[in-house]
Amino acid sequence: MHHPHDPYVRVRGAREHNLKGVDVDIPRDVLAVFTGVSGSGKSSLAFGTVYAEAQRRYFESVAPYARRLIHQVGAPKVAEITGLPPAVSLQQRRSSPTSRSSVGTVTNLSNSLRMLFSRAGTYPPGAGRLESDAFSPNTAAGACPECHGLGEVHGTTEESLVPDPSLSIRDGAIASWPGAWQGKNLRDILDALGHDVDRPWRELPAEQRAWILFTDEQPVVTVQPVREAHRIQRPYQGTYMSARRYVLKTFADSKSPALRAKAERFLTSAPCPVCEGGRLRREALAVTFAGRTIAELAALPLADLTGMPDGSSEAARVLTADLRARIAPVLELGLGYLSLDRATPTLSAGELQRLRLATQLRSGLFGVVYVLDEPSAGLHPADTEALLTVLERLKAAGNSVFVVEHHLDVVRGADWVVDVGPRAGEHGGRVLHSGPVADLATVPDSATARYLFDRSPAPHREVRAPRGWLTVGPVARHNLRAVTAEFPLGVLTAVTGVSGSGKSTLIGEITEDTAGVGRLVSVDQRPIGRTPRSNLATYTGLFDVVRKEFAATDQARERGYGVGRFSFNVPGGRCETCQGEGFVSVELLFLPSTYAPCPDCAGARYNPETLEVTYRGRNVAEVLDLTVEAAAEFFADTPAVARSLATLLDVGLGYLRLGQPATELSGGEAQRIKLAGELQRGRRGSTLYLLDEPTTGLHPFDVDVLMRQLHGLVDAGHTVVVVEHDMPVVAGADWVIDLGPGGGDDGGRIVAAGPPAEVARAAASTTAPYLSRTLTGDPAR
Repeated sequence: MHHPHDPYVRVRGAREHNLKGVDVDIPRDVLAVFTGVSGSGKSSLAFGTVYAEAQRRYFESVAPYARRLIHQVGAPKVAEITGLPPAVSLQQRRSSPTSRSSVGTVTNLSNSLRMLFSRAGTYPPGAGRLESDAFSPNTAAGACPECHGLGEVHGTTEESLVPDPSLSIRDGAIASWPGAWQGKNLRDILDALGHDVDRPWRELPAEQRAWILFTDEQPVVTVQPVREAHRIQRPYQGTYMSARRYVLKTFADSKSPALRAKAERFLTSAPCPVCEGGRLRREALAVTFAGRTIAELAALPLADLTGMPDGSSEAARVLTADLRARIAPVLELGLGYLSLDRATPTLSAGELQRLRLATQLRSGLFGVVYVLDEPSAGLHPADTEALLTVLERLKAAGNSVFVVEHHLDVVRGADWVVDVGPRAGEHGGRVLHSGPVADLATVPDSATARYLFDRSPAPHREVRAPRGWLTVGPVARHNLRAVTAEFPLGVLTAVTGVSGSGKSTLIGEITEDTAGVGRLVSVDQRPIGRTPRSNLATYTGLFDVVRKEFAATDQARERGYGVGRFSFNVPGGRCETCQGEGFVSVELLFLPSTYAPCPDCAGARYNPETLEVTYRGRNVAEVLDLTVEAAAEFFADTPAVARSLATLLDVGLGYLRLGQPATELSGGEAQRIKLAGELQRGRRGSTLYLLDEPTTGLHPFDVDVLMRQLHGLVDAGHTVVVVEHDMPVVAGADWVIDLGPGGGDDGGRIVAAGPPAEVARAAASTTAPYLSRTLTGDPAR
């Protein structure tokens, strides 16, 4: 029995994911960092066990009818946890942000600004005071009636709907029409209405073309289908819908993301003619504060917003002071370049998490555990120092701060470190050290210790000579001011700069159409699939070969089982109870539905007859359950499978299971799977590889593995461009392009370009001092 004032969170018997019955004690009221190589089990311990149990206990205390409204994670596999306070999780995973979600709504700063305009704004003579809701584009009271508060209106043009006017309607001139029967139906209706569907589009009279594309009429006509052999087709009543009407209706109403995306290609956007992009009703846009409308203030960088005058009334002074106090932690976390109206989907996962962190600083919670997922992701070393200050303030307010982190400066700034390992997957899942940071130096198995206490200079490497240059620009998007950049070909280039300096905008301008590019491969961190049906084996194409191997066994041939029998996505071999998902949704009275392993296949995804077929002693479900490392041994003499698995091992993903659902993979894992897919394709000509922060979510050990692959691509004649904050990676590049000097309006210029040693001496560069420390091994690092 523990003393009620036991100052530790004590975890006993944690078995979540790959944790091997872990026992660990972590003190409360400290900044504790969870470290370990990627896939070692640190997130399973911090999020899957500690946070999940705190959340479960909280839900136990909530009335059943209220539980339905809250997303719950399942109970973790753990024997016991004591000393656990309530927990707040700040993860990098996004909910589904919409175009209406913005920096202002995430931070609640919009509420403060609306209140300021409602209570202390300057109204036109004779106008009545408006409630704060009237200043929100997301309410019926405030939204501009023309654009519904979006600030722009969607329309169509003849050029967008008919990209090739030399085609006839029969040959597909109206590219925006649906495919298959529905498109043929619209064509037949036009034919029945007397339009010439075989004449080139450009030869049709202008008024006919306009009617076909833009009419709001929906005439009904009898269609006589063209007779086809062996098919009896009767006349039917067909209703015409113009191309514009079809596109707008699909974009507004369709539940299919693919159909919406197709419709969006044919839409044009323009600022709303009524509110001129201000998103609000005219009466709200007529109110000003300090001579500006609320839309104008929301478009300013937050750093500029703090310079607003106090106003003359007491209400104005109180409300502007409140607004400044709320903006202060956002500025402290290096996000002063963002504006309140910046849409959430355009933010990186790291920016979004830091905005939530800034909001928590203002919340004044006391006595909770904050569990954070790599808050340094996407942060320049200069901003990491500010992050440590903010974490210290959360701790000083009487909270415990548990952080899953790879950034060595954050680890050095912690009070306590929990190191999980020694390696990934089934070779990890043990706590190697739980104690003060300095004591980690005595742990021989720790990969973290090797990097944390290493003060040697970056290894000297001869920089490669470029075989040509690629000119990008002048670029004048976002905060880039007519920037022209020269990228060397045949070498590794790192693009650096503080958050918001314009790095992603610059490399976003490199396309296959840019002169000198040739083949372009952009390896991003977007998920490889959005459903559990997409997994490592299906994405890499490896599963096609595995299914062929199963179909070629004597057992399968005797039973007449083809390749399709071994797919869990089609009827035949899959378990029909769960339709090959491996789990079923369980509806609970008064509670949210939950998922449980399928009662018939117990999560195997296949029916018993399919599982009777074995290949080298394993059935198809057991093969999908192998890790990449184990599968590489199992398929050593099957060249097509072995090649795929070797590239996955090369990028450090040996710990993932072949059947691991795409939904369980981190952004960094998804990016490395895509890179492995590229590596196994064979080297066709010279390719330009673009990677945006490839080291996000990677332990320094895994960064070394990844960089060996990227340098291998360059040695094979390709060009690699990475946007990166990790100084050892920048130090190992051949060329550096540094943007800045600051973020937002203070950035958008190239402040230094050249080999790493040269950029490290650039006086105007914020990156230079950190790069210099890495190159020299200076202890200040």
